[in-house]
Amino acid sequence: MSQEQGRQIGKEEFRDRLATVSETGGRNWIHAKKPKGRFYNARSIVAMFLLAFFFSGPFITINGNPLLLINILERKFVIFGVAFWPQDLHLLVFGMLSFIVFIVLFTTIFGRLFCGWACPQTIFLEMVFRRIEYWIEGDSASQIRLKKAPLNAEKIFKKGSKHAIFYALAFIISNLFLAYIIGKDQFFEIVTDPPSEHPGGLAAMIIFSGVFYGVFAFMREQVCHFVCPYGRMQSVMLDNNSINVMYDYKRGEHRAKIANRNKVIAGKATLADLGLPSGADFGDCIECSQCVKVCPMGIDIRNGTQLECVHCTACIDACDAVMDKIDKPRGLIRYASENSIRNETKKILTPRVAGYSGVLIVLLTVFITLMSMRTDLETTILRQPGTLYQELPNDIYSNIYEIKVINKTFDTQDYELRLIAPAGEMVSLGNIDSIEPQNLAEGRFLIKLNKNQLTGLQTTLTFGVYSGNEQIETVTSGFIGPAK
Repeated sequence: MSQEQGRQIGKEEFRDRLATVSETGGRNWIHAKKPKGRFYNARSIVAMFLLAFFFSGPFITINGNPLLLINILERKFVIFGVAFWPQDLHLLVFGMLSFIVFIVLFTTIFGRLFCGWACPQTIFLEMVFRRIEYWIEGDSASQIRLKKAPLNAEKIFKKGSKHAIFYALAFIISNLFLAYIIGKDQFFEIVTDPPSEHPGGLAAMIIFSGVFYGVFAFMREQVCHFVCPYGRMQSVMLDNNSINVMYDYKRGEHRAKIANRNKVIAGKATLADLGLPSGADFGDCIECSQCVKVCPMGIDIRNGTQLECVHCTACIDACDAVMDKIDKPRGLIRYASENSIRNETKKILTPRVAGYSGVLIVLLTVFITLMSMRTDLETTILRQPGTLYQELPNDIYSNIYEIKVINKTFDTQDYELRLIAPAGEMVSLGNIDSIEPQNLAEGRFLIKLNKNQLTGLQTTLTFGVYSGNEQIETVTSGFIGPAK
């Protein structure tokens, strides 16, 4: 904080290390005080809906199809009931690029709002695991006392029961993640069958459970500091117009405790005794440090926007409660931008925001256009490798082709392939009449053309793909013939 903000920071107060790392490089364990207030209540409601969605997601279907399936092993992806195959990679790329640009745009405007309100790490840690910790061990002061207490029956019971519940929850979460990957049917099969029949699934469960347990029981905020790339990226996305959780230094400085203020008023101390310049006015901050005690990242929001801050709003609730007690208006810590505090100006539509918005509109337009052009069946026709044309009687030439058809839907599709141009003869060597849902069908056929239909070494063939009487796709391939 600069002199312009009302208080000069000395060397001993300058923040040059992470709050969770000690001077010797060890771990400073964060025992955050349990938050309460309007923002915490609102976050709890949002978390409740998100958790309900997560726990029910693998079992929700749309017209009998899974809502979300990310089967990397079998390369099957279903997003909101729409199936995607490896052949739809370009759609997934544009969809992912659109999502990334949206996150960048959202962060540029609203800061790390996602981290505090919707990030799975924050939701599980703050709304599930830490609440269990409060329930078993008590608030932050009780947790610190228990940690320092000698090993006794109470400590063994509380620590043991907490970690047992933590691992059970991690096991449930890992099961649900597995259901998102392999689908509910295979998931129920693995769960109901003896473990010996699915050693791979059992190994995956043990690994996933151990990872989640380690993240929420031990790593905690370290994931946000050192693992999550989004926290690292935010420093290049934010500017002075971005809305963050901010301390209003113009209103809060100069700081002083209530007791010290009373001493100055009573003439028992001077401003110089408090380290304040002559003629300084007291700000609304009374140095209660409640904003620091409730912070799950261990930072002091009064030091300004910091890399670790996840915008969980715990400091806002804590500060508002103190302001109510001392009859000061709320909002000393609030959602605001640097410019709105320093210059009292609010500006959301900046050239940067306009640029990101333009890129996002272009990507979404391309993505929606490609999605609208996407067909239920995808046919690939290639001349059989290693073969040339065959010369038949009466100036007839033939080529052999291989056909692969992917059914991207969840229903059996009727299939018929017709040669549209030029007018030749198609002889099936393995007929495809229908394709099973989410399946691949392969076949071979022969094309015969008269010599006068050939245009040179390679003649373009046009095929029509029909399902019933409806033409759903046009496919081209090449026909090899003799040079004229």
